[in-house]
Amino acid sequence: MEQATMAKPAQRSYSRYAREAAELLGLAIRNARIERDLTVADVAERAGTSRGLVHRIEKGEMGSSIGAAFEVAAIVGLRLFEAEPTTLTRHLSMERDKLTLLPQSVRTGTTKVKDDF
Repeated sequence: MEQATMAKPAQRSYSRYAREAAELLGLAIRNARIERDLTVADVAERAGTSRGLVHRIEKGEMGSSIGAAFEVAAIVGLRLFEAEPTTLTRHLSMERDKLTLLPQSVRTGTTKVKDDF
């Protein structure tokens, strides 16, 4: 019998900055969790997720959901932004207002530039 071979999906490559930022976030979450005497199971239950996902977030794995990472950070009391909640809300409002002034989409030009001087 021939064994069916399954092709592995191509692994996405991330910049060094992105990998280090994810690792930093994961370590900060882990430290905050331990300082608050919370187990991985406690955090997972409160976040409504699996222990495995909490472990992956703490390891800084890039495939982890950003929403789950933010929720876990909030549960362990880790502030991701320096602003107070009201300041954060104000900044959020300002960014939304700024987006209303920008174009809805960005398109590359279709006209070929003649640069053969």
